Amino acid sequence: MKKIMLILTALSSMTMMAGSLSKGVDRANLDLSVSPGENFYQYACGGWMKANPLDPQYARFGTFDQLAENNRAQLKELIQNLGENNPRGSLAQKVSDLYLLGMDSARRNSEGYEPLKADLATIQSLKKEDIAKTIAWMHRGVASPFFDTFVMADLKNSNDNIFYINPSGIGLGDRDYYLESDANTLKVRKAYMDYIATLFRLTGNGKGKAAKAAKSILKIETALAQVAMTREESRDYSTQYNIYSIDDLIKEFPAIDWNSYIQSLGVEGVQKICVCHPKSIAKVNELLSSLKLEEIKDYMSFKLMDAASSFLSDEFEQAHFDMYSRAMSGKQVMQPRWKRALSVPDNLLGEAVGELYVNKYFPEESKKKMLKLVENLKLALGEHIAGLTWMSPATKVNALVKLNSFTVKIGYPDKWRDYSGIDIDRKLPYWANVKAARQFEADYQYSQLNKPVDKDRWQMTPQTVNAYYDPSTNEICFPAGILQAPYFDPKADDASNYGAIGVVIGHEMTHGFDDQGRNFDQNGNMIDWWTKEDADKFKVLADKLADQYSEVIVADDVHANGKFTLGENIADHGGLRVAYSAFKKTAEGNSEEKIDGFTPDQRFFLSYANVWAANITKEEILRRTKVDPHALGINRVNVAIRNLEQFFKAFDVKAGDKMFREEADRVIIW
Repeated sequence: MKKIMLILTALSSMTMMAGSLSKGVDRANLDLSVSPGENFYQYACGGWMKANPLDPQYARFGTFDQLAENNRAQLKELIQNLGENNPRGSLAQKVSDLYLLGMDSARRNSEGYEPLKADLATIQSLKKEDIAKTIAWMHRGVASPFFDTFVMADLKNSNDNIFYINPSGIGLGDRDYYLESDANTLKVRKAYMDYIATLFRLTGNGKGKAAKAAKSILKIETALAQVAMTREESRDYSTQYNIYSIDDLIKEFPAIDWNSYIQSLGVEGVQKICVCHPKSIAKVNELLSSLKLEEIKDYMSFKLMDAASSFLSDEFEQAHFDMYSRAMSGKQVMQPRWKRALSVPDNLLGEAVGELYVNKYFPEESKKKMLKLVENLKLALGEHIAGLTWMSPATKVNALVKLNSFTVKIGYPDKWRDYSGIDIDRKLPYWANVKAARQFEADYQYSQLNKPVDKDRWQMTPQTVNAYYDPSTNEICFPAGILQAPYFDPKADDASNYGAIGVVIGHEMTHGFDDQGRNFDQNGNMIDWWTKEDADKFKVLADKLADQYSEVIVADDVHANGKFTLGENIADHGGLRVAYSAFKKTAEGNSEEKIDGFTPDQRFFLSYANVWAANITKEEILRRTKVDPHALGINRVNVAIRNLEQFFKAFDVKAGDKMFREEADRVIIW
């Protein structure tokens, strides 16, 4: 299932300090040749960056990635110890066998593209009247040609699930890869053409056919990209709420056999349909009317090959890596096979792995301590809202009601997913089992239609090293995977914990009041609870914050996109301010006791900066600037903290220093 960017994550780009936290600051992380007022990110993180040169298997590696590596090592030990002779149908059997299939490269190399032959033959033999049915089959977890569909809470009635149709079908992930002509984009586009042709050759086609198919597929995806939403447009939920009936769809987009499509999905009772971007579906309607049948077949065949390429022979897997990791991100070598194999059950049987993980690794005491931290941060955010000078009393009341209505999820779900309906069979090829797991997940998502929204359901697995806020349920969630040292360490000083996990908590809470989350009320409904004057004032402040990021050059002559990253930037900004306020309520926060020569305030800001320490390739910088709604780590430090007077005081940053920002130019939103 693909949501309309509705899950707002804190940490997709986040990094964290390596090693176990202790009282004080690890001076090895610092670069003392640079002053805090010159470049705080370099001062706080330069030592770590120098000591941890980029491993060629990564396009970006930071201390958060190190935490994820530690988590991955735990999962490896867990899954490998499951063994090979578990009772058929048990969670252990399904998880272990899917992992072992991924490790069996000799078998995959001997099979070649045999696991794809039947499905490719079905696509290549389809007639015009079969297109909608075949798209539906692919949308059941295989791939997303032309568009995508899913079931999710109604944006304006959060208790009910409805059917959504969303733009999809472009393999490079962002429209600009098809439309721009700078050197890096041209390089990526050429690599994509080569990749398409390679997959066609590996599935038995000659060079001429492969080249022709690549040209045709790029033409189709470029046409879809030309009408796709910009990154900025995709942030506006209100324009994506367009309600249709089946009759409306048939009338407006007649080239798509909607009745056949929905019936083939196995979904019943589809009545209220949200078309997120009608212009994109209109383009699909046009393409299905104008394209030659051979072009449609080749496009859908490629989508199947692309989806399967990581689960076939080494040749396919190498082609996939060369495209999406080397050309787009600058990675030089693949991760070890065990890491690639481990990611499959971790993703496709997520809660099954999570149940095993929590039983072994998650201390219940962490949950209790986190609840206390969350409560402290809620109190601090409430005080911030009450003290805002730009917001009216009426809107403040609504904001406080929303804050006090947050659902807090910590560690793991109270009820685990049932995986009894999926069969992992090691007699079948790896791709067949992956496809079965994907179809099981898709069918589960579609089965939620016409059922009340399950607000106890988790949108991340317990072992995930991340966190999120979901505006449709007004919930903040902190999985067990992140609640471990060094992210959350009861042995650490308050400055370290509040600067790390405290900012994460504040970040997630602030997502409820960022440029997207603020459009939802305390019940998760997309309702305007603001006065017009307050909304106008918010926009002025948000635009000013966006401009601060957009003025930064990330690589070559490419600027950051402050509009696209606005939600995460607001959450960073709010998370910092709220976590600092909560920290100042602690005994340590109120003291001036120095540890290793640093005051509590200095340790707070150093802890925050260290969560972003990372090295990154230029290719990955440019890719993330196109597709990642998070700012780069250096900007999440150097741009964000220049709005905080407390930072300037902590490190004696004055006018004339590069890190200083005049008071009139600073932004305070929450």
